[in-house]
Amino acid sequence: MSSADAPSPEASRRLRLFLALELPRPARSALVGWRERALGGRAELRLIPPDALHVTIVFLGGRDRERLDEITEVAFAAAASAVSAPPRLRPLAVRPIPARRPRLYALELEDEGGRAALLQRAVGGALAEAGLWEPERRPFWPHLTIARVRARSARRGARERAGEPALPPLPSEPPPQLAFEAAELVLYRSLLAPSGARYEPLARCAVGVTSS
Repeated sequence: MSSADAPSPEASRRLRLFLALELPRPARSALVGWRERALGGRAELRLIPPDALHVTIVFLGGRDRERLDEITEVAFAAAASAVSAPPRLRPLAVRPIPARRPRLYALELEDEGGRAALLQRAVGGALAEAGLWEPERRPFWPHLTIARVRARSARRGARERAGEPALPPLPSEPPPQLAFEAAELVLYRSLLAPSGARYEPLARCAVGVTSS
């Protein structure tokens, strides 16, 4: 790596962080299989790696490395008492985001019992009170990002100029009718690369699980 390519000292001190609910293995496997059937083979789309599927609770963005322990302690302390049972989520439908010129496809999730929203408010509120996060204006929306739209190609631009849809229609096969409990909150570091972001788990916390 040349000195021009090396990250600045300030950049190396900052971590791009977010908190997310982990998918249980059976649900992840079922959703990945459905997604391959529904969206696989589309040159316009880049499917999110299976192990990168998650439900974002709080996106922290760039934070000083020195505050990592504080962020972990505050977030997990709030999560431990936020809900009496793990959030229960159910796939609803695929949404293009934004609808007219989508940059990604998201699988909307029903938050049964509202426990994911309760968790988000508790964790986000604790982080905001500690001065570790600035709340977003948009409301919490439980979803999985399942695919991103690749950079526009000349062929796609020609289709748009001809008045044809920029992307193929949404998948005709509905998502699997399953509900799953997300019982683990994970603090992730996001590492950006030309091939796409890679997510490194830094710490984990059980959610809604009481010890006997």
